[in-house]
This record gives sequence, C-alpha cells and structure tokens, in this order.
Amino acid sequence: MKAARIEKIVVAALEDVKGKDIEVINTRKLTPLFERIIVASGDSNRHVRSLARNVGDKVREAGLEILSTEGEEAGEWILVDLGDVVVHIMQPATRAYYNLEELWGGKGPERARKPAAA
Repeated sequence: MKAARIEKIVVAALEDVKGKDIEVINTRKLTPLFERIIVASGDSNRHVRSLARNVGDKVREAGLEILSTEGEEAGEWILVDLGDVVVHIMQPATRAYYNLEELWGGKGPERARKPAAA
C-alpha cells in the first residue's frame, strides 16, 4: 500500500480518538528508510495509549502489518512502525523536548499541517 494511503488511515485513526496537533512530514528526500513521519499529541498516558491502539486497529483492519510498536508501557511516547510510515504519538512535554518536527522538517521535506479535530 502506498504511503499516502497509509497516511490517510493513520490520520483518520488519530482524529477518531481526538489526537492533537497532528503533523505529517514527508521524508522521501531525506531518507530511504521511510516516506512519512506522522507526529501527534495525547493529553495523558491513557490518551497516548488509546491513540496508538486505535492506529493499530485501523491499520490491521486495512490489511496492513505493524512492523513494531515501542513505548506502550510508559505511554509518554509511543512509536508505531508501519514501514513506509512511522507514527510518533507523544505527550506535549515530550514532544516539545524532542521536537521531531524541527529535526525532520529541515530544508528537504514537504510539510503539511493537519488541523486538529475540533
């Protein structure tokens, strides 16, 4: 499945559970390892876990495989590796500290800001 289709599934899954500040970063020109990074925030450990669980459920429903999931125990930062798309779900303080958008959003990638669900 193409990265753009996976992106739509993931963003919809995040919006379904009220993910905040969803950002999609196109990394095609920066690395051959994956094509997109999707970063989203959750308000608490429970919310971050719920977001990650919903992403996993929706991805599996679409017939895709999850390569790896990391960080579920702590719930501060959960990474869901879908191959061409890597999803980072974080609490706001963790997201601000690591600032992945700045790290990956340098000169090369096309960036598209996704509005948070109202």
